[in-house]
Amino acid sequence: MQKQTRIIIENVLPQLDGGAFAVKRIVGQQINVSADVFSDGHDVIACSVKFKHEAEEGWQEVRMNPIENDVWKATFNVEKQGVYSYLVEGWVDYALNWQHGTERKIQDNQYIKSELLEGAEYIKAIQKFANDAENDYLNKLIHFFTTESEYDKAVYEASSPELTHIFTKYPTRFLANQSSELKVYVDRKKALFSTWYEFFPRSSSSEKGKHGTFKDCERLLQRVAAMGFDTLYFPPIHPIGEVNRKGKNNATNAEPGDVGSPWGIGSQYGGHKSTHPELGTIEDFKNLVTKAQDLGIEVAMDYALQAAPDHPYVNEFPQWFKWRPDGTVQYAENPPKKYQDILPIYFETDDWKNLWAALLDVALFWIEECNIRIFRVDNPHTKPFYFWGWLIGEIKKKHSDVLFLAEAFTRPKIMNELAKQGFSQSYTYFTWRNSKNELIEYVNELTKSEQKEFYRPNFWPNTPDINPFALQGGNESVHLQKYFLAATLSSSVGIYGPVFEYRVSTPMAPGKEEYLNSEKYEFYHWDWEIQNKLTILISKINFIRKEQSSLQQTNNIVFCDTNNDQVMSYYKFDDKKENETLMVVSLDAHNVCKAMVRLPIHELGFQPIHVVDLITGNSYFWNNEWNYVELSPDLPFHLLKIMR
Repeated sequence: MQKQTRIIIENVLPQLDGGAFAVKRIVGQQINVSADVFSDGHDVIACSVKFKHEAEEGWQEVRMNPIENDVWKATFNVEKQGVYSYLVEGWVDYALNWQHGTERKIQDNQYIKSELLEGAEYIKAIQKFANDAENDYLNKLIHFFTTESEYDKAVYEASSPELTHIFTKYPTRFLANQSSELKVYVDRKKALFSTWYEFFPRSSSSEKGKHGTFKDCERLLQRVAAMGFDTLYFPPIHPIGEVNRKGKNNATNAEPGDVGSPWGIGSQYGGHKSTHPELGTIEDFKNLVTKAQDLGIEVAMDYALQAAPDHPYVNEFPQWFKWRPDGTVQYAENPPKKYQDILPIYFETDDWKNLWAALLDVALFWIEECNIRIFRVDNPHTKPFYFWGWLIGEIKKKHSDVLFLAEAFTRPKIMNELAKQGFSQSYTYFTWRNSKNELIEYVNELTKSEQKEFYRPNFWPNTPDINPFALQGGNESVHLQKYFLAATLSSSVGIYGPVFEYRVSTPMAPGKEEYLNSEKYEFYHWDWEIQNKLTILISKINFIRKEQSSLQQTNNIVFCDTNNDQVMSYYKFDDKKENETLMVVSLDAHNVCKAMVRLPIHELGFQPIHVVDLITGNSYFWNNEWNYVELSPDLPFHLLKIMR
């Protein structure tokens, strides 16, 4: 390759897969860029980060600073939603190179008249960019540099910091080189910080034995808001298939009156653009969404791309399903499990372009008709990755504030790929991480590896699909621990609400992480008026999260040493270190735990610190690096604000 530039630019970070995917940020966050930039020889070089929003034509620029070993760094802020481009540009800076060489000759007491004349030329070259005050100074320098009688003044000014500043401000870019353009996608804050509550709308009735409606859900909005949740997630609200409908406990044959699984979507009453008639009309749903928004709650819809055997698609678009030799449609299976009430979409169809367009149209319908801005996507790992990249990209073009949560409990590389393709948040393995070592290892992986650039975790202690062993038969303390850990380790958290609050955890069978009498196959009657210790403390934690910016992000976390494997401690801080919190939690649900906790003095400094427990209001002064804590199962954690 013939290219005259002398600048080498390598290892630009952050970037994903050579720039194939955008890194992620939210409005107001920083991008910390680093790169290896160097040249042959000994000339002075300089470099900068250039960046712009997709709606802007011109580049903004931030100069990079050398760190060590030819590594340069700089930071820029992203202030608007959408796509930003950024790149690193490096050049040989002849003006600064002249000044550096001249300064060394001056130190050696060399006569530099020729060098001064050369410097005058560099000054003249930048005068067209300088302001009036700067030009007054530069004209004076030109006079000094070109006048023999002013030699002493010229020597003094040749190495002045003011001239260095002006040369740096108006660089002489010679033989410049640029890295390839990289992308960052900037979301609204909800992509990073959210608090989810899930319940089944059909279980919302105040009357026992009666199917709930959207109108009934309106009555519960105040309770959800009062508990500090800002996202209300509903399982699918569409008509439920009647053919092969499942009975209670996933029975193959439904009995009269069985309501079936909401994920068996579609019937004579419509498909993905319809609501289940027993829940209410689309107009009822729109009213619910509006009333939720008035209380600061966004309703998240389930986006499940599958069909019941009697979904209208099956007759209208048979090519979108896989037909077996016996003339039947292939239903969903995850051997040994069988889902006779669900037909997978056949993405390998020759009619895939029309299929993709139809599925996009479904999402746009709910976005534009009902003002839905959040989707929890069911089993995205069973659909093509590039489909998701396309669909999310198309939606973001029109509605940049729409967010997608990937419900994919599968292999790490698959979960990572979905996040890279554009999912705003992702379910995680937190549900199965219980020991101190497991939790620390997993959170460090999320926050210290490349994952921090694209994978936004949402920690759920339970879901309708997962009745984790840790909660089965678990006492109140276990539930308190799990919610506290989820809500303070991750900036996004969610619970399958009433089941968690009332500690419903009987398994389908020993060794199974499924619920007996699962709400997926029947509706419940919950006493929504009951308050208990769990609901009170969950609410308290949620409101603390809203007040403490250190808990509204995930990546700024440092784990602290303790001398007890059943006691975990971690320190969190916001990007500007204006808010700092320290969490201490017992992992023993049955016994009092005592431990010494080591403060992260590298982050905090050595001075004594004043901490206030935001749960109890108790105040402590810690004068030592190691400090004593004692936690009981009744209240197995401290949430300490560090007072400055």
